[in-house]
Amino acid sequence: MADLSTTYMGLELKNPIIVGSSELTNKARKVKQLEEAGAGAVVLKSLFEEQIMMEVDAQRVNNMYGSFDDVENYVAFYTRKHDLDEYLELIGQSKAETDIPIIASINCISASEWVDFAQKIQKAGADALELNMFIMPNDPKFDGPQIEKVYFDVVDQIQKHLEIPVALKMGTYFSGLARTFIDLSQTPISAMVLFNRFYSPDINLDKEEIKVSNVFSHPDDFSNTLRWIGILADQVDCDLSASTGAHDGYTILKNLMVGAKATHVVSTLYQNSRSHIQTMLEQMQGWMDRKGYKTIDDFRGKLSQANIQQPMMYERAQFMKYFSNYRASS
Repeated sequence: MADLSTTYMGLELKNPIIVGSSELTNKARKVKQLEEAGAGAVVLKSLFEEQIMMEVDAQRVNNMYGSFDDVENYVAFYTRKHDLDEYLELIGQSKAETDIPIIASINCISASEWVDFAQKIQKAGADALELNMFIMPNDPKFDGPQIEKVYFDVVDQIQKHLEIPVALKMGTYFSGLARTFIDLSQTPISAMVLFNRFYSPDINLDKEEIKVSNVFSHPDDFSNTLRWIGILADQVDCDLSASTGAHDGYTILKNLMVGAKATHVVSTLYQNSRSHIQTMLEQMQGWMDRKGYKTIDDFRGKLSQANIQQPMMYERAQFMKYFSNYRASS
């Protein structure tokens, strides 16, 4: 039987399926159930920078004035601190009850005092930290290089506080994506996750109001991730994990074939339950057995841009070649 084991950020994984940050990973018992279902690793539900900074700000006020001025401020501080304490407890319990890598997660948009909390995450026992980063480039006062510098500032600050490996979960909003990602890979980070799935707005025409677009990814959403991992796999100095659109084992195999070390999955588990992990593993093993591959390393990166005879297949941006034989219906 094919061996599905892999490494990611220096961590040993029994297979490349990583359950991404979500409500699926917000309790230690759920993490244990995911391990039993076959997950190779989990990313715990994210803390937000704002949550951490509320504790920092409240503690600063308390240190300056000796006490909170009113009950409302105290309750706000207690609530936020309870969230942070619960998160550290989640890490500890998950580590105690499972044998798979436990990756903590923080959503961040700046390099501020929240990085001090990362030391507590490390002390609680997390095997790694995933920084879910996104800065919306919607302010015309800031150009691409100014915004992209923030990512490097965050990496610089976080590496001063941690010894565990760090991954950056990235979006696609960059003025020069390839150059930025290559440069980031040459910092002390251990991995990048491509790509983040963001909140997307839609319009309810009947009510004439903004609503949330599709929450779950679609199986066709994997292609942009596939393209960029294929382009970058042989150019970056860190591991790459795929994210968005992985709904079956065959998509995970495709990600591996272009150079990924692992794949984050979430939507398909909401739609099919955690038992779907076993289905994905069986799909992967069945394909590898049919092809005669004993290990993932036997085919990983086989179809990356650097390893195919027609590298322009990754760079083509237009459909003209494929649409030229089709006529619009009259």
